[in-house]
Amino acid sequence: MLTRRGARAVVVTAMVSLVGLTTACSGVSATTPTAQAQTTASSSDLRSAIREVAQQVRPAIVQITNLQQQPGALIGGGASVPSGVGSGVIYDNQGHILTNNHVVAGATKLQVSLTDRRSFSATLVGADPQTDLAVVQIQGDNLPMAQLGDSTQLQVGDWVVAIGNALALPGGPTVTQGVVSALGRTVQEPGDQPNTAGPFLFNAVQTDAPINPGNSGGALVNLDGQVIGINTLVAGQAEPGVQAQGIGFAIAISTAKPIADELVSTGRATHPFVGIQYGLLTPSLAAQLGISAQGGIVIGAVQPGSPAATAGLQPGDVITAIDGQQIADESTLAQVLSTHKPGDTVSLSVERGGSQQNVQLTLGDTPQT
Repeated sequence: MLTRRGARAVVVTAMVSLVGLTTACSGVSATTPTAQAQTTASSSDLRSAIREVAQQVRPAIVQITNLQQQPGALIGGGASVPSGVGSGVIYDNQGHILTNNHVVAGATKLQVSLTDRRSFSATLVGADPQTDLAVVQIQGDNLPMAQLGDSTQLQVGDWVVAIGNALALPGGPTVTQGVVSALGRTVQEPGDQPNTAGPFLFNAVQTDAPINPGNSGGALVNLDGQVIGINTLVAGQAEPGVQAQGIGFAIAISTAKPIADELVSTGRATHPFVGIQYGLLTPSLAAQLGISAQGGIVIGAVQPGSPAATAGLQPGDVITAIDGQQIADESTLAQVLSTHKPGDTVSLSVERGGSQQNVQLTLGDTPQT
């Protein structure tokens, strides 16, 4: 189960032990003095690098307080009260701050606090629930700024530093370190309501750097001091009673930066739109529908006037492939669509009533809610 690490108030009791980095071969009698000296020097260099990254980037990591209206609290319609706390990254000299959509969702006011104790009222520039990204803006002089890097250059095993307002602890952002555990992950966010599913995130960076509530929207940084991800999710229970350990996910900056640019320029992000509700094909559903397909997704509903309706798709149709790629699970369709833009045409392999057909569908633009 994946848990967001952001704008919802969370009460936790935690004991954190910060241990100096040591080498795996420390204390092994077979290690030569020269090798020990080299290992000690390497460990010292790493500690210095992490310290320098923290000093360089931490000032640009802000705390975002999501204030929401509380009806009837005061005469005059109520007061704005804190609903949760998350993080954000100042990434340009215009005061634009990149964060998660779930950090700012539902806010009537946004308050941004810097490490130098300045506080600003922030304006929401744009938000994109589909990628769980948002941009807010503050106006101020001499604002710190973090440099955005190139997440496509990451390799598994690279050292990274996570910086964010873990647990909203006083005194500014928390710094933790770890490695890139995996690249190109597909993860699904939890929905806004209990036991519901949210959007899929693609090309996510997996890390074992500790990430806690309040870290959402904060930075995952390489040792060059460049932001290469926006911390968003952490794994919860692997199975009932078994807590996952050291598995967090960040939205790769190669994904986040184009969305941020679009939000700044137009206030919204565009995504291809099909207009169907669907679920995974199961053996029982296949038997019920009388089809031979062993895998794919079953259309449950087609939105009137949508590209799917125009293409002739119907409830009960089973989509088995898109652009020749077999649909292995519920994320496949969304993942392929994420590589397209509105106006593109995709080819769908569809089974209906035991017969196969190829459907050409021209993608629309996701309606704004």
